Amino acid sequence: MHVNLPEKRYYSIGEVAKAFDVNPSLLRFWEKEFEEIKPKKKQSGNRKYTSENVLIIQFIYHLIKEKGLTLQGAKKQLRLKKNGNPKEEILAKLERIKDSLNQLMDKL
Repeated sequence: MHVNLPEKRYYSIGEVAKAFDVNPSLLRFWEKEFEEIKPKKKQSGNRKYTSENVLIIQFIYHLIKEKGLTLQGAKKQLRLKKNGNPKEEILAKLERIKDSLNQLMDKL
């Protein structure tokens, strides 16, 4: 899945949830489950997600919603990616290219 968000410094939880077509509660749940998602929080408690947060969420979304991995499986993949497993990085890039090509084919 490719996310279309305007280039901004921070995104609200509503903007991120809408981009992924999920409920904000799912993002809050993933935030508790995945230490890699660390949005900034204002004094009011509002979350502000960075572009890096959105990329991590996109990867988690891909692993869980598109590939059907469990939370534990997704955590393992994130650890592999964080540790610089070149095979996993290449596969992730190829998946993104495949998604882009499928989107282009759908437009034809």
